[in-house]
Amino acid sequence: MTQPVQIRLARRPEGPADASTWSITHDEGRAPGEGEIRLAVTHISLDPAMRGWISDARSYMPPVGIGDVMRAIGIGEVTATASDRFRIGDMVMGLTGVQTDATVLARDFNRIEPSLAPPETFLGGLGMPGLTAYFGLLDLGKPEPGQTVVVSAAAGAVGGVVGQIAKIKGCRVVGLAGGPDKCRYVVEELGFDACIDYRAGALHEQLKAACPDRIDVYFDNVGGEILEACLGLLAQRARVVICGAISQYNSTEGMRGPANYMSLLVNRARMEGFMVFDYQKQFPAAVMEMAGWVAAGKLRFREHVVEGIECFPTAFNMLFTGQNFGKLVIRV
Repeated sequence: MTQPVQIRLARRPEGPADASTWSITHDEGRAPGEGEIRLAVTHISLDPAMRGWISDARSYMPPVGIGDVMRAIGIGEVTATASDRFRIGDMVMGLTGVQTDATVLARDFNRIEPSLAPPETFLGGLGMPGLTAYFGLLDLGKPEPGQTVVVSAAAGAVGGVVGQIAKIKGCRVVGLAGGPDKCRYVVEELGFDACIDYRAGALHEQLKAACPDRIDVYFDNVGGEILEACLGLLAQRARVVICGAISQYNSTEGMRGPANYMSLLVNRARMEGFMVFDYQKQFPAAVMEMAGWVAAGKLRFREHVVEGIECFPTAFNMLFTGQNFGKLVIRV
């Protein structure tokens, strides 16, 4: 029998994480106590937020402790149970951590139905990234038919869904992505009206040409230069949704904020951040609506699956170099 594997935080990185950030252990784990279940973890989600979780800074969740198993959302099969919530063989999703076996509280997990979609889809389009796109755009962005919606990291797990929902709502949608292949995918497969390759230079000029009527909704996943450029092209009463700042997470010089934030005042615009967990009670209804869009061919997802938990240190950094194409998942 293969030994259980855990990826633990060995030290807090300054800048990008490297091999010394992590340690690998082989703890045999334990049988579940009352209200707990034991899982054989099958899939692990890799998300940009994980970089913030290993920083010793105030956030919406406490940082991962040195020596602790790295926090991550995952999917697993129930192999033992001391709870009437699940049966052996059920597939469930929750915070499993980056490990092959996990003993967890049953109340913190939800059952998934693999016959409806591949497990990786429940970590992507029908999971937290898709829900983040859904609530961030619809509740904060409030897109209206005919308006221009711009989204950064448009080929990513969140951005790709944002743009597709905006199209469903009758908007003109412009994405930003890194490289011609991703831009082609965003337009030809996801149905955006245009996509700007931010690596090609002349960012302001490209945005201005793609958004002749300026920007009504900007959904920001990257921060930095792109946020600043979009603030400079806001329309009156625009909404800026702050979801993430992936361009800044590995910075050793502190976060770069927009110098032209007064555009919010001049254009009577609003910029607001949010956490998808605030909408937890509304998750089931949102998943049902998105599943309907999938069935109607209006919404599609793309996953980037890497094999083996030992790949975690390398795969983690793919999030910040743009090497992944779609939602990044480890198949354990």
